Amino acid sequence: MAETNHITTKWLGNMAFESNNPSGHDLRIDASPEDGGESSGFRPKALMLSGLAGCSGLDVASLIKKMKLDVDDFYIETIASLTDEHPRYYDTVKLEYHFHGNNLDEKKLQRAVDLSIEKYCGVMEMFRRFAELEVETVFHTT
Repeated sequence: MAETNHITTKWLGNMAFESNNPSGHDLRIDASPEDGGESSGFRPKALMLSGLAGCSGLDVASLIKKMKLDVDDFYIETIASLTDEHPRYYDTVKLEYHFHGNNLDEKKLQRAVDLSIEKYCGVMEMFRRFAELEVETVFHTT
């Protein structure tokens, strides 16, 4: 049987919503003042980018642990461009994986990123259906 997720998103008035999550956490979604909101929550399209980076980041963090790699800091910068015409969607997305440390095993870290991108991250696969993806890995030795 296929796994399913059930999420309830409740209107809070004006342009704000609260959405639950299978993990038991809630988040607030709102529009910018220019779009009639109060900027009191996350924007839906930006949440998609957070979901993409979070999905891949969880994969890479798990692989760092499994490979017993020495990494002081790791973050993902996600830069996306929206189409000009409505409905506006991300047509290009760049992910930059940044690793910091004194003893970085660049080959293994790149393998971890590649495994996430090519095999494990389901959100990455979803994005591939509508956007051109570019990936860069940057190593910072301290």
